[in-house]
Formats: sequence, C-alpha cells, structure tokens
Amino acid sequence: MMHERKLFESLQRFPNILSAATRSISPEDRLWKPASGNWSIHEIVCHLADEEDFDFPVRLKLTLDLSNVAWPPVDPVGWAIERDYQSMSFDEQLQRFLAIRAESLAWLASLDNPSWEHAYQHPKLGPVRAGDLLAAWAAHDWLHLRQISKRCFEMIERDGLPFVTAYAGEWGA
Repeated sequence: MMHERKLFESLQRFPNILSAATRSISPEDRLWKPASGNWSIHEIVCHLADEEDFDFPVRLKLTLDLSNVAWPPVDPVGWAIERDYQSMSFDEQLQRFLAIRAESLAWLASLDNPSWEHAYQHPKLGPVRAGDLLAAWAAHDWLHLRQISKRCFEMIERDGLPFVTAYAGEWGA
C-alpha cells in the first residue's frame, strides 16, 4: 500500500535540503561541469525548476482529472541547451523552484481522496498511474540530490590533485 503521506513529506522536505546543499557552494563551483559533460549543479537546479513547472505536477493533474489530454512534451536535455541553463540566474531559478514546489504542495494538500489508480496511457511506457507519478516525483528529487553530491565529490577529486581520494572509499558504494 502506498504511503501517500510519506511521499508528500519527502516532497515537502526536499526544498530545504536542496537550498542547503547548493547555496553554500560557490557560484564558480555551481557552474563547473565535469569532463564527462554531465550537468553542473547550476544546470541541475534549473532542471528541477523546469520539471516542477512543466512536468510532474502538470502530468499528475491531467492524470487525476482523467482528461485524456495528451501530456505536454518534456525535453530536459534539450531545455538545458535551448534555454542555456548555465547563463540563467541561479538564485532566480532556485527561488522559482521553491515557489512552484510550494504551490504544488498546496495543491497536493487540497486533494480530497484522489484515485491514485487513475492512469494515463503513455505511448511508450503504457499505463502510468497517478500513484506512479507521485512516487516518481518524490524519487526524482533524490536522484538529483545524488547527482549534486556526485558533482561535489568530483570537485573534491579535482581540487585534491595530485592526491587521490581512494582512502575515503569508492563513490559507488
């Protein structure tokens, strides 16, 4: 059985954790990208703001409403390039995320006995239930916090050269 309240609490906790995890990092380090080309911390925060604005809450509302309206397209990788995340104001994007998340939480709190079994027929994934979206939304936050942590770890490796971090343990553990 889904623990709706715990998922809601996770969505509620994340903004404070994201703020604490990113505001203390220098602007230069937030913009740093590893050689792999993976997103910078700055880009991750911009992505989270866009996802909060155009993805999870929007798709969850449509699914719960049983509107049979096609979900709006999302293109996270394309948005990062097209919208030039690296040039956006970090503070504005973080504040945008925080404001939209607050609206999303208010909306979720206003729901009266939603049917988490309502499903959208996704053209590639098949049926995606409202409960699937709620769980994925909460999980999405933590996947990106892990990504932010990895950037921080990679910066430690960068800043520690020529010394290595092996004694600390392996990243994948």
